[in-house]
Amino acid sequence: MAVFKSGVSVSSDAFSKNRQDMLSLIADLRDLEARGPALSAKRNETFAKRGQINPHDRVARLLDPGMPFLQLHALANYLSEDINPATSVPGASIICGIGFVNGVRAMIWADDSGIRAGSLVEASLDVILSLQEIAKRQNLPLIHLVESAGANLMGYKVEFFVNGGAMFRNLAQMSAAGVPTLAVLHGPSTAGGAYMPGMSDYVIGVKENGLAALAGAALLHAATGEQADERQLGGTEMHASQSGLVEYLADDDAHALSLARDVVGRFNWNTSQPPLPRQPFVPPVYDAEELAGVVPVDHRSPYDVREVLARVVDGSDFEDFKPRYGASLVCAQASIMGLGVGIIGNNGPIDPAGATKAAQFIQLCDQAGLPLVFLNNITGYMVGTEYEQAGMIKHGAKMIQAVTNARVPKIAMYIGASFGAGNYGMCGYAYDPDFLFSWPNAAIGVMGGEQAAKTMSTVARAGAMRKGADLDEGRLKAQEDAITAHFTSQESAFYGSGRCLDHGVIDPRDTRKVLGFALETVLEGRARQLYPNSFGVARM
Repeated sequence: MAVFKSGVSVSSDAFSKNRQDMLSLIADLRDLEARGPALSAKRNETFAKRGQINPHDRVARLLDPGMPFLQLHALANYLSEDINPATSVPGASIICGIGFVNGVRAMIWADDSGIRAGSLVEASLDVILSLQEIAKRQNLPLIHLVESAGANLMGYKVEFFVNGGAMFRNLAQMSAAGVPTLAVLHGPSTAGGAYMPGMSDYVIGVKENGLAALAGAALLHAATGEQADERQLGGTEMHASQSGLVEYLADDDAHALSLARDVVGRFNWNTSQPPLPRQPFVPPVYDAEELAGVVPVDHRSPYDVREVLARVVDGSDFEDFKPRYGASLVCAQASIMGLGVGIIGNNGPIDPAGATKAAQFIQLCDQAGLPLVFLNNITGYMVGTEYEQAGMIKHGAKMIQAVTNARVPKIAMYIGASFGAGNYGMCGYAYDPDFLFSWPNAAIGVMGGEQAAKTMSTVARAGAMRKGADLDEGRLKAQEDAITAHFTSQESAFYGSGRCLDHGVIDPRDTRKVLGFALETVLEGRARQLYPNSFGVARM
């Protein structure tokens, strides 16, 4: 046993300030998360007139009661389409996450038709491709609750159309791999969207409301002059009896969701699944509630990342790997929910010794089959003559090589800063972690705004000196302020999550639950036996 003894005083002024600052950010997060459901709920009267259920309630009815649901990309599109923080609505008209349906862990994707009829914006495509990639990698059945007006033609861009084809490619790949996909047609799905049910293995259609057509009645008339009855053109009743697109015809939304649960239950999905290699475990000695006060919101304020580990890992028990060597980088062996992991965290910039320690630790975890957890609070790799001569570049490269090529599951969290090449060495989004979540205090970027501004001022002064010119200090100060503001506006966790540069922002107090759920998902997915075929299931 190596139970960590905390040095944090929960009655101190510093703890109280940290907690107050963090709770304020968590309140901001909850406000942003609530905007989409609130806007969607304004259409409840319209849904009721159609005999429909609100999209958020559809998801709730589909999921097993009382079981965990890990929502993904809840802040997508924030400050992207609408750049006003007061009015920007996150969500990108999509509700998605991983939950349980009739005992089966599955990826859920619901079109939020309460917002602009579920039409897709640029960020929607990012979300869809991300959730499909997760479903493919983790071998998760995909359930799509369909009701969307398709792409927002007013914001049409050719790259959206071209890249959008990957949505259908992914469905084909999942089917061929032996990972089932199911679509529930709650409402219309036209044009390219018609291939959502068309490419799915199973389709459930709701009478009177569900519709799928390559060209809706309006587009058909504009293109060919034909006047068509919408239900005869693409209604679920027609597809169930004539085209063969729909396998199961439901009376209403509630019946469709009940059918979906039944179909998923008949996948026989868990029959041959081996149990997870879980050991008996006890919760951390220290309360997860304390995570709101352990970590300062200002990433420039130091703290010991081991204090985070002590409130996340089983029994607050972890083995510190080479603690005296490369001391600013912490490597630890521990378990979360009885599942063994290797954890890498930061207590300052990474020096050559820390980089080599991390590279060795990652290789050892890879050798042992231990999933890796990265807790980012990193301003980068050390710079300066001493560190360059000590081989910072080549040692940093070793760490990045190890992160890139490790075969074990990788889960990353931004719990503070993640700047510069430190982001790469700590398994940032570009390094394809299985999951990556942010705390609301996280800051991401090539460098901090003040550092960028000072760098550009130094360059300007050097240039003026070479030319023998005078510098306008007032103008230089204005430039510094502008650069600082430009960098700082893009570094917040909410901004990055709005651009789908993580899988979501979480309450720090939920870290253990999220990591445990993510670990179960990746380990279950890797152990699953699939029955692939050559081309995927073709509808006959």
